[in-house]
Amino acid sequence: MTNVKVHDGKQVWPPCDVSGLVYSVNTTIGKRASSNNNNAADKPFHCKVCGSAFSYATSLKRHMLVHTGEKRFPCETCGMRFTENSILKQHMLTHSGERPFGCDVCEKTFFRRSHLKQHKRIHSGVKPFICEVCGANFFRSSSLKSHILVHTGEKSYRCEICGASFSQNSSRKQHLFSHTGQKPFRCEICEARFSRSSNLKKHALIHSGERPFLCEICGDTFSQRSVLKQHTLTHTGEKPFHCDFCDSRFSQLAGLRQHMFIHTKEKPFQCDICETKFSWKSALKQHMVTHTGEKRFSCDVCRSKFSHRATLKQHMFTHTGEKPHSCEVCSSKFSTSSNLKKHMLTHNDDKVFSCHVCSALFSSPSNLNEHMKTHITD
Repeated sequence: MTNVKVHDGKQVWPPCDVSGLVYSVNTTIGKRASSNNNNAADKPFHCKVCGSAFSYATSLKRHMLVHTGEKRFPCETCGMRFTENSILKQHMLTHSGERPFGCDVCEKTFFRRSHLKQHKRIHSGVKPFICEVCGANFFRSSSLKSHILVHTGEKSYRCEICGASFSQNSSRKQHLFSHTGQKPFRCEICEARFSRSSNLKKHALIHSGERPFLCEICGDTFSQRSVLKQHTLTHTGEKPFHCDFCDSRFSQLAGLRQHMFIHTKEKPFQCDICETKFSWKSALKQHMVTHTGEKRFSCDVCRSKFSHRATLKQHMFTHTGEKPHSCEVCSSKFSTSSNLKKHMLTHNDDKVFSCHVCSALFSSPSNLNEHMKTHITD
């Protein structure tokens, strides 16, 4: 006898061995079983495959298509075929654009009544499908099926090109875009295209300005949780990524990858305008501002505008008086790291600034400028 699983007093039937469909206690299969027991005489037509009973021979014939896989009803628009005319009619709505089933709460519309029922659970908060392993709840049985694969580790969908395996066919389909180069998901604001819908959603936060993930240590906000996690490593000092060539360590994998270009001398990022090449994508982005002149970052105090966020942060020190860059030799403090570097030249004998007139060397550009006045004649 078929075992029926119970979650919080609610029965959940296992999948049908033939069709693979899953039913809860309130679905047709539960009602049908009860009806068959009470009114067996009223349903003399029985399926020899699964034992379902029907009142009419025509109903049994239609039911048998589920087991035979025969699809006698073709769509004249796209050629897809269906086992029942009623399913074909529902399918035709996808071509006509008609969405006759509307939500009373948010007015969202759907092609099918079943989709509307599933949607309404979002408003009610009811999640009837429960994972027996970890207790997670889901609105849809399909979501539960996908979630179960997390526990089983099953990856039955395989990429025929590179052999990568996936737990869901949708993930395999999106993965194929990495081979074809196809990017079907387009940003409506800037026309940027992506191979995955999830990447488009992340990208959309750039335009909305939303940065919902807050660092509890320094207060910086980020548009993505993964970026926040990487950022926290800058506070803990942890640097799990190390270079095999020079033993340099980094808090982020991206930092290590960019660092490797120093050893390989590779510059894969090229400016489309002047063809200058860079080792880092961030350097290319910063360079592009020299062509566009765009200044997206504005000071809230004096309304000065800057091309880079880092420049704005340094500018803010002029308002706060903060000087976070300290000289280890004489304890002098500076608001910018570049000023600290210039200052450090006063503590050593390095003279790297050369006069193009007499070739005299100086330790700072200010000293060189003073010297240049000696070559000026009235």
